[in-house]
Amino acid sequence: MTDLFSTPEFWQYLSIPVIAAMIGWGTNWLAIKMTFYPLEFIGKPPLLGWQGIIPSKARKMAAISVDATISKIGTVEEIFEQIDPNVLAAHIIYTVEPRVEEYVDELMLREHPTFWENLPSSARKLVYDRVRKAAPKLVDNLVQDIANNIEDLLDIKGMVIDRLAKDKRLLNRIFLECGDVEFRFIINSGLYFGFLFGLIQMAVWYLYPAIWVLPVFGLLVGWATNWIALNVIFRPLKPHKIGPVKIQGLFLKRQPEVAQAFCHIVTHEILTVGNIIQGILEGPKGDRARNMVKKHIKPLVDETAGMGKAFTQMAFGPTGFAALKNQVGEKAISISHSSFDNPAFEKDRARAVESIMVERMIALSSEEFQDLLRPCFQEDEIKLILVGAFLGMAAGIGQLVFIFGDTLL
Repeated sequence: MTDLFSTPEFWQYLSIPVIAAMIGWGTNWLAIKMTFYPLEFIGKPPLLGWQGIIPSKARKMAAISVDATISKIGTVEEIFEQIDPNVLAAHIIYTVEPRVEEYVDELMLREHPTFWENLPSSARKLVYDRVRKAAPKLVDNLVQDIANNIEDLLDIKGMVIDRLAKDKRLLNRIFLECGDVEFRFIINSGLYFGFLFGLIQMAVWYLYPAIWVLPVFGLLVGWATNWIALNVIFRPLKPHKIGPVKIQGLFLKRQPEVAQAFCHIVTHEILTVGNIIQGILEGPKGDRARNMVKKHIKPLVDETAGMGKAFTQMAFGPTGFAALKNQVGEKAISISHSSFDNPAFEKDRARAVESIMVERMIALSSEEFQDLLRPCFQEDEIKLILVGAFLGMAAGIGQLVFIFGDTLL
C-alpha cells in the first residue's frame, strides 16, 4: 500500500476528480459572476469584451420581472389603497401646516412684494389663518381625486422599469437577494458534481487513455454541472414524494422566504410614496396630474381673499390675480414633491403595501413564481454554458499536457 501511495501514477489519477471538482466549481462561479457583472461593458464593443447579462439587458429584464411579479400581485388601485389616501392627505397637512407663513411670504414677496410688505401684520395673520383653515379640505379633495383616477394617472409598470433600467445595481440586487441560496448552491454543486464526473473520468482514462478523453470530459464537466444545478433549482415544479422524501425545485420550496425578500426591496426602494407621487406628476400623464393639483388648489386664493377679494383683485389687477393663482398651484406641485422626504413615513407606508404584496406572491402558482428568477438564467444561457464548456476543455488539455504528458510520451 505504501508503494502505491509513492507512485507518481497514483497521484496523477487522483488529481483527475480533484481537478474536475475545481473545474465544476470554477465554471459555475464564473457563470454567476458573468450573469451580473460588470455593470457596464468592459472591452471593445461589440464583440471584444463583456457586460453582465442582467445589466446588458436591464430594461428587458426589468420588464420581465414586473410582468412576472408586480403585475400579478397588486394593481395600481390596490397599492394606492394600501398607502391610504386619508393618511396621505393627513401627512401633507402635517408637513405643510408648520410652514404656512413661510410659503405664503415666499409667494407674495415674489409676486407682489410692495403690496405684501405694506400690508399690516394683522391682515397678514388673517391670510395665514385662512390658508390653514382652507388647506385641509382642499388637500383631501385633491388626494381623493387622484385616488379615483390613479389607474389613468400612474403607469406603474413604466415607473418600475425606468427605475430598474437606470439603477442596474438595484436590478442585480433583486435577483441576487432573492436567489442568494440558489446561486450559492450552483457554485458549490459544481464542486460535488465535478468530483463525481471526475471519478467517472478517472475510470475511463484508466481503461482507455486516449488523447481526447481528458479534454472531452473537461468540456462535459463544465457544461453538465451548470445544467444539472439549474434543473435541481427549478425542477420539479410541484412537490413529489419519493417514499418518505418530498422533492421540489430548491427555489420553489423557498417561495415564502423569497416573497418576503422581493417585496421588501420593491416596496421600500421602488414603490415608495415619494416615487409614486413623482411617477404621477412626472409620468406620461404628468400634465393632467399637475393640472389636477392646480384645479384643486387655486380656490385657496379666492378663499383666502374672502371679503377683500375685490380689493385684492383691484390691487393686483386681473392679470396679477390670475398669475398669483397659477403660482399657488405651482407651489403646491413643488410641495407635493418634497412632502414625502420623510424616512419614517415612507417606511410605515412601505410596510402597509408590503403586507398585501407578500400575501399575493406566496399565493402564486409554482409556474408563475419561477418566472421571478428563471429569466436571469434563460437570457443568453447558452453563452454561459459554452464558456463553462470551453474552460472545462482548456483545463482538460492542461491536465493532459502538464500532468500526464510524461506518461503519454
